[in-house]
Parts: sequence; structure tokens; C-alpha cells
Amino acid sequence: MHVDSTAQIQSAILPIQNMLKKIDRLHLPSASRHDLESMLVRQVTRELDRLLPWQAGHGESTAAVAVHIGQAMRLHQEVLHQLQLAALLHDIGLLILPAHLQTGQESLDADAYTTIQNHPRFGSILLEPFPFLREATVMIAHHHEQWDGSGYPYGLRGEFIPLGSRILAVADAFAAIQVPRVHDRSRRDRVALRILQVAAGTQFDPVMVETFVRYCMETDPIHLSEPLLL
Repeated sequence: MHVDSTAQIQSAILPIQNMLKKIDRLHLPSASRHDLESMLVRQVTRELDRLLPWQAGHGESTAAVAVHIGQAMRLHQEVLHQLQLAALLHDIGLLILPAHLQTGQESLDADAYTTIQNHPRFGSILLEPFPFLREATVMIAHHHEQWDGSGYPYGLRGEFIPLGSRILAVADAFAAIQVPRVHDRSRRDRVALRILQVAAGTQFDPVMVETFVRYCMETDPIHLSEPLLL
């Protein structure tokens, strides 16, 4: 498996690691810490958008959807906070891939696809040193696992996949789905929801998909991907 040289990797990652170190040193009450961590991690996300411009905004969109699902499931506030941080940073492992695989435009052969499949693991390795991201790191490591066990990087299946990762998988896919020649946002969202439903029970946890679809039926879907502040 090929990755770029240490020097190339460090030039992209060191500034982000330094930003995360500053956040990790914060000693504040829980409520204040959550607000500041969310704000500062969003700054890290903007740096990721700069380094990976082909998917700019994807972290924010994924975070919004993930939090909607988590709220619909009545998750504890601390879990929601970690879920939001995980969604904002879930693709940080792409920075360790070879430069030609960071563009989103490369035609993938089998070796390249295998390398890309390691980005959740790379992301968890990058974030593991920061205690404030401990739960988020686990979610990121498994966000491409699939309900039927055919996902990556570890091939976990069903409820062996962490709950946050199962939520993140649905949110990531919903935010990423492109519908050719459909420019109306509400129509695009309806098509994306239908795609999720078709893949429920194989790629996605069916309970997560059902929860998200029910949430969408009860709310205005036009705001699904707008950033949320917890």
C-alpha cells in the first residue's frame, strides 16, 4: 500500500494537529467546553475544506444530519457532542492518502480503492492522541463499516459496529449522494432518502434509516444539512 512521503504528510497534517492540541488543553466547565470545542473543531474543518476542496462543506452537512438523527434517538448531550465532532472530522484520514487520491477525481483501480479504504483507520490514528476526541475517534474508525459486514476497514457487522458509527454512516451517505440533473433541493433529498431505504439492512442499520426517514417526514427537510450548534 502506497502513501505519500513523511514530509508531504506532515506539511498537511501538522497545522491541523497543532490546532487540535490547543483545543485539547482547554480546561473549562462541560457546557462551555462543548461550545468552544465545536467552534474550534469547525476551524479545523475549514482547514480540511481548504486542503480537500472537492468536498468542501461535506463535514458540516454530515454533522447536521448526524445530529438530527441523534436527537431523534434522544441520545445524551455528551454523545451528541462527540457525534458532531466525529462528523465534522470524519474524512480527516484522507490527508494521509497519496496526493493523487485526495482530489476526488482519480479513476480507481483495485490497489487505489484498497488504499482509500484505509482512510477511516488513518483518521482514527491521527485523532487518537487527543483525549477530548476519544469517543469521536471510535466513531470515525468505523464509519464505513456496513450492517451486513461487507464494509471496511475491519468488516464489523450489525450491532458490533458502534452506534455513533452507524449514525455517521447514514449521515455521510445522505450528505454525499449526488442526483444527476436534479437541482431542486427537496427533490434531491427525497431521492437520497429512497436510496438509503433501499440500502437499509445491507449497507445501513435499518433502525438508523427508519429513524432518519421518520424525522424527515415530521420536519422541514430543506434545513436538513444546515449547521447545528449544540
